[in-house]
Amino acid sequence: MRQSGRLSSCVYCTGECSYRINKNQADSSDITEHPRDSKPWPYSCTVCDKRFRSKTSLNVHRKRHTGENVYSCTQCGKRFSSQSSLSQHMNIHRGKYKCTQCGKCFESNWLLEIHRRSHSGEKPFECTVCSKRFSHAGHLVTHSRIHSGVKPYHCHVCAKAFSQTGDLKTHMRVHTGDKPYKCSVCNKCFSISSALQLHKRLVHSNRRPYHCPYCGKLFKINTQLKYHVRIHTDAKPYSCKM
Repeated sequence: MRQSGRLSSCVYCTGECSYRINKNQADSSDITEHPRDSKPWPYSCTVCDKRFRSKTSLNVHRKRHTGENVYSCTQCGKRFSSQSSLSQHMNIHRGKYKCTQCGKCFESNWLLEIHRRSHSGEKPFECTVCSKRFSHAGHLVTHSRIHSGVKPYHCHVCAKAFSQTGDLKTHMRVHTGDKPYKCSVCNKCFSISSALQLHKRLVHSNRRPYHCPYCGKLFKINTQLKYHVRIHTDAKPYSCKM
């Protein structure tokens, strides 16, 4: 397997710190410990225990837990907790880092490099527990929490814990009422992207790709088809224990 000595952003901080790590040195044994160097990391997040070199970085990070996203993209409406995050996001719309094979655009060159592995099939990071392989060290770190049971991201409102920071951000919308995903047809808003996509298929699309193998009836989503098939198979969706 080809190995590379290029540096990528810190997979443990998802870009929140300036630490740089050789991607070939990532190992699942590091999942509970942030990589340290000789410089101090005196500022600690009281929610998820991540550490930072400056108070400014810590304050920016805290907004991930509070759902405070004040910087809005004028093109897609997505919101961010810092101006720098918004600026990096704008690279997607500018097409600065674009895949020459599929045309997809990314925020940074290292994200583009990771994406290219989806075309090449390269997966250099292997789980030492189940041998599952990943194209990105950060995906291995997240996967390893399945085995360790570690859930480092805590909601400061209800104390619910999550293994991924993205899951925490989505959960926080329950408390903030934030609905960043807006339907371009009817302007209805949703808290998660999948809910918006489902809405578009059910309400605004006439496409019915799922067909019943018994009667040929067509459906917009697979869930509708599964429920319909029970008519033909006599399967009962619910069972009651008396």
